[in-house]
Amino acid sequence: MAKFLLKTGAYRLRTFVPRVLLGAALASTAAGTAAPVSDAAYRAETEAWRQAREARLRAPDGWLTLVGLVWLKPGANRFGSARDNDVILPAAAPAHAGTFVVADRAVTLALEPGAALTLNGGPPRAGAFATDAAPKPDVLRAGTVSWQVIERGDRLGVRVRDGASPARARFAGCRWYPIDPAYRVVARLAPNARAADIVVPDASGGKQTLKGTGTLELALRGQTVRLDPMLDGDDENDQMIVFRDATSGRDTYGGGRFARALRQKDGTFVVDFNRAYAPPCAFTPYATCPLPPPQNRLKVAIEAGERNGGEATHGEATHGEARAAPHDARGPRP
Repeated sequence: MAKFLLKTGAYRLRTFVPRVLLGAALASTAAGTAAPVSDAAYRAETEAWRQAREARLRAPDGWLTLVGLVWLKPGANRFGSARDNDVILPAAAPAHAGTFVVADRAVTLALEPGAALTLNGGPPRAGAFATDAAPKPDVLRAGTVSWQVIERGDRLGVRVRDGASPARARFAGCRWYPIDPAYRVVARLAPNARAADIVVPDASGGKQTLKGTGTLELALRGQTVRLDPMLDGDDENDQMIVFRDATSGRDTYGGGRFARALRQKDGTFVVDFNRAYAPPCAFTPYATCPLPPPQNRLKVAIEAGERNGGEATHGEATHGEARAAPHDARGPRP
């Protein structure tokens, strides 16, 4: 199974902590609510973070542009906008653009003569094609449409984006709970005695193996909560928490939410649930986001962060979206 790291498609939302907030966090010495900070400054920084979150969703390469995911079969997989292709692209792509040939988990690109497309912003060339597991994955583009090969576990798939997607056009913004400083807490990590992998199901019906680091213990609204963070990149000071709580499927996305655990100089972590956010599969049926492991499914209601209401409608096949293969991602059922 593929490690779920940043270079292989992790869902990290870059987190910045202003110095005034960082300094306050360092002053805290026990798990609990983070040390007091200027309320006005904290609210302003949180609002700025939320605006940046929405801007990233709206970006030309944001999650709202995903319009297709097709799992590849061994051998030849033709792609283009014509209906006789294995991977059917939006109409902006050539009718017959080329072929991905899969052999022993390696992908080779063959091109149709005269196909109007680019590879990594330049002229296309046939040959070995780098998946998103590579440091520099290859990306093909035709007009507003781009596509690449992703690796998820033992599967290879073509992920398709379109900057002109209906979901991006109709996105009206996210809905959020009111900012409550009580949901910005300090946690202590009980590290694993040895390296431990966490195997979780994902929204596409597959499984992903993530690197676990231990268990975070924190106090939330008078209750002790334990959550297992995991690495979605190479930075152990910024860890991902995939969790579900009593609001999931009611007031927040049914598949759970993500939060960040930021290590401080004293070894504690700050977890700000006011910045908890919905995973990509809340916005598109073509994402492969991990679902919460059993130990991160909480009975407590975390009424902070992103709520239902901003996500795009699933299940529409519009704008020439790529045809779904049998294992196409459909998102977790709430």
